[in-house]
Amino acid sequence: MQFYPLLLYSPQVPDSMTTAAAAAAAGEIPTEEARPPRALYSFGRPWPEFNEGISYTDTFRCAGATTTLIEFYSTNYKSSAPLPGWIQRIRNGQITVNGEVTTDPDMALREGSKLVYHRLPWQEPFAPHLLDVLYEDNDMIALNKPSGLQVLPKGLFQQRTVLAQLQLKDWKMPSSFCSKQKDVQSHPVPVHRLGRGTSGLLLCAKTKLAKARLAAYFAEGATNAGKNRSRKISKFYRALVTGILQNDEVTITQPIGLVRYPGVAEGLYAACSSGKPSMSKVCVLERFELHNQTLVQVEIHSGRPHQIRIHLAYIGHPLVDDPLYGIGGQPNFDAPEFSRTDESFAYDGGYERPLQPVPGDCGYYLHAHWLVLCHPITNEMIKVTAPLPQILQTREEQQDTAKQLGG
Repeated sequence: MQFYPLLLYSPQVPDSMTTAAAAAAAGEIPTEEARPPRALYSFGRPWPEFNEGISYTDTFRCAGATTTLIEFYSTNYKSSAPLPGWIQRIRNGQITVNGEVTTDPDMALREGSKLVYHRLPWQEPFAPHLLDVLYEDNDMIALNKPSGLQVLPKGLFQQRTVLAQLQLKDWKMPSSFCSKQKDVQSHPVPVHRLGRGTSGLLLCAKTKLAKARLAAYFAEGATNAGKNRSRKISKFYRALVTGILQNDEVTITQPIGLVRYPGVAEGLYAACSSGKPSMSKVCVLERFELHNQTLVQVEIHSGRPHQIRIHLAYIGHPLVDDPLYGIGGQPNFDAPEFSRTDESFAYDGGYERPLQPVPGDCGYYLHAHWLVLCHPITNEMIKVTAPLPQILQTREEQQDTAKQLGG
């Protein structure tokens, strides 16, 4: 297996007990001013026009009274479709009971019946398919995720995801390595998430051990948010926000939790006093007075969903063109909350797409720029950097990029 280290390590390599944050502060890793590395290689297959659909399996458990097929689905999955929508799906032959297609919504279910709902193939919204590899060794790989590409399957995106491209690629592992590593996976898997509209660094594990340890790094950061404890991974983002931040450095500790939001059944993450502890450290890089915008670096000490978008909006500086979060870290949707009715549903029986913004909507400028971590197997300190989009570069960085391109 060929190794692809992106960085030259300092002779003063911290031992396994030294945290990533301490190493960064001590200057024992390459500095931020070093030229960002280029991608080692790129991979990705173009998406087919339609996905293959998806099947959802249930085993019916009797709770006493007789339950019909339509009662089961309209009660247990009312967030997926209104009553008429489920009736349409049943009559369309999309549900099997014990392997047999049934088109009778009033069919009585028996204890232990195996139910399968076959969602029809659909055309997923546009998403990029190419991924750049920034770092790779036998245990993990770091990708540069483009904005607009979802990490894991959810909602309308069941195929056009980072995970799908990782599954499609032929990961050629030497037989000698595989024989020594019994926990090698068939393909790398992401160990954390980035929002669909967020670009930049995404870590993936190649082995079960690396996956467990990297996941633990991220979990420890979330658990210890706001506490003065060591961390084995530090993550730094770039963001373009509205307004001019007056202070050069700001620490935000607003808790983040779920709030009710129309069109999002499980709720929406937002600034919430009853939420979980969260911490973001913001550093101003450049102020653009003419455009009333500020370019910032954000270090997150926890990894709550949409944390940077929520925290910057909370202090009165939402991300530029963020369709969802407004001042105060709350959703921009101003209309009164409404109840879905049974009269309107999409062609596949499900609800129509909400008119208000939803978490997966893009448009904002946020990039996972660089991270420092303790390697999950070797304990070496590693820094990986994802090249910046031009809009998230300082003027000086833009000039340097222009010089490099000009030869």
